[in-house]
This record gives sequence, structure tokens and C-alpha cells, in this order.
Amino acid sequence: VQLVESGGGSVQAGGSLRLSCTHSGYTSSRHCMGWFRQAPGKAREGIASIASDGTISYKDSVKGRFTISKDNARNTLYLQMNSLKPEDTAMYYCAADTGRYCTGSLLDYQYDYWGQGTQVTVS
Repeated sequence: VQLVESGGGSVQAGGSLRLSCTHSGYTSSRHCMGWFRQAPGKAREGIASIASDGTISYKDSVKGRFTISKDNARNTLYLQMNSLKPEDTAMYYCAADTGRYCTGSLLDYQYDYWGQGTQVTVS
């Protein structure tokens, strides 16, 4: 299983970015995927997830600003981020929970495969 993020960068507050996560080695339609982030000196946190049945969850601080989606045909997970704030600055990771009964949790310990991360900086 391999996950590769892209799309990070530096933007001004109020701007937008779209992150992509291309994955291989498993069938995303059967499993759960999520986006996580980690700012310097802080714990990693789950911000958005999509379960195998399509159920979507968001961390409260990104609701209404971020949108998670996936294209199973392209094996790609997306995170559209609008109205970015300086506090959104972090390394962003995509992750896959390939467990048979995954729930689309925002808890990082439930995910078993991770990408290398892409940096998002908002000033």
C-alpha cells in the first residue's frame, strides 16, 4: 500500500488549496480514508474522513471550510481547503484504514497506512 500527497504550499489567509492523495495497493471503495495534520509542537489531529459507505466526518474547526472527497476510479483522495487561516498551518497527511470494519474515524491510531505528508503554510 502506498499513499502520496501533493498540493501543499504557501498561501495567504483567506486563500484556498486542494490537496490530493494518490494511493495504490488497495481498493478505496471498500475502506476508509482520512486527512490528518500536525503542527510543530502539537499532536497529530484528524480533520476529515470518509468511510467506505461514504459517510463523511469533519473536525469542528474545519467544518464549512474544508471538503473531503474521493475519486475511486482515479484512486485519489482530495481535500479542498477554503478560507484558510494561519492556524491551519501544518504538515498534512492522508491515511488509509484498511480494516474490514473501518468506521471513518478521526482517530489516527485506527489508520494503518500513511503518506509522507505535504506542508501547508498560511500567513
